[in-house]
Amino acid sequence: MTEPFPSPDDRPPPVRLAYDRHTWKEIAHLLANLPVALVGFTYVVTTLFLGLGLAVTVVGLPLLAGGLMGTRLLGRGERARARALLGLRVEEPSRLPLREAGGFLPWLWMALRDPVGWRTALYEVIRLPWGIVTFTVTLTSLFVLWPVLPFIARGLANADRAMVRGLLSPSDELERRIAELESGRGLVVDTAAADLRRIERDLHDGAQARLVNLAMGLGLAKEKLLEDPDAAASMVEEAHGEVKLALQELRDLARGIHPAVLTDRGLDAALSSVASRCTVPVRVTVDLTERPAAAIEGIAYFTVSELLQNVSKHSAARTASVEVWRADGRLLIQVEDDGRGGASLDGGTGMRGLADRLGAVDGLFVVESPEGGPTTVTAELPWRDRSGALAEDGRTPAPAQDSVQPVT
Repeated sequence: MTEPFPSPDDRPPPVRLAYDRHTWKEIAHLLANLPVALVGFTYVVTTLFLGLGLAVTVVGLPLLAGGLMGTRLLGRGERARARALLGLRVEEPSRLPLREAGGFLPWLWMALRDPVGWRTALYEVIRLPWGIVTFTVTLTSLFVLWPVLPFIARGLANADRAMVRGLLSPSDELERRIAELESGRGLVVDTAAADLRRIERDLHDGAQARLVNLAMGLGLAKEKLLEDPDAAASMVEEAHGEVKLALQELRDLARGIHPAVLTDRGLDAALSSVASRCTVPVRVTVDLTERPAAAIEGIAYFTVSELLQNVSKHSAARTASVEVWRADGRLLIQVEDDGRGGASLDGGTGMRGLADRLGAVDGLFVVESPEGGPTTVTAELPWRDRSGALAEDGRTPAPAQDSVQPVT
């Protein structure tokens, strides 16, 4: 990604007859083109052409691979020079994952097919004749055509900017997109692992412990059934209470994994259910003509659920509102409260985790929370249509029901 010259309108300042600091920087860049191009051209000819010439030997391809890796350093220097003198900011390409290559031959193949190295080598080759032209024209104009040199320097510098953008920037959007997807994949894996650990911990510390106590209590009641019927009846009554508590914990756990009301009735009913458990009055507005894909619907539900938990615990608000709608292929969510504000992505209230989760699926998460309030959190998710998929046995799936029935 390239960013133009840092000026108020994102363009270089207008050219003037007077020499300002921007013009002098461009002149310095153009005069430095020749010596820098000589270094780069000599390196490319010596290493790459020699490696290609010796490709039939054992050392040829490793030499060529090492030369291509060295061109990456030359490209980094050229981007730094363009950033300092031309005000052109170009993102650094992703590093080659050489440590993950798994051996010499995979490393060699990875280096030989590196598009960044080859484009930088091409850049260094064409820079030598261009460096001669810019050096000669700029130096001559400095003494002969100095009144119009700012205009000449701007034109030559713009050509330099185009070369840097075209050959030294990352490979379009693809390389950055790959890096984002790799980061998002790692985040999704970590989040899934954390959720599994949470479920395991909740089962171990909650329902499992109660069921163990229930089994022990029923065992004691069985032993006392003939000796002391009254004591056995009391133990059975206690076990009955443990069963109800265990089932309630299982319901809460199931709701935390994927609530039945979301599957059956969609976001409107599910978010209304979440809002009813909030400690402040919440107005819920869901304006959707159809339901999104189940994965998007689940992310939207848990995003609102966690935001309303933050409202209950940290906002000291009197009222809150939740709005959900679809616009331009995006599912938009806005949660607002009239609390004390001061929320941020680094505030330790789970905001950063929500932002990371949404970012992993090409979503956005924006927090506006000045001190004193109000707090407005806007989330965007890509809209994906809900497919009319059938159940695994080929039949239309029946509405999901809570698998845990009430115990009376």
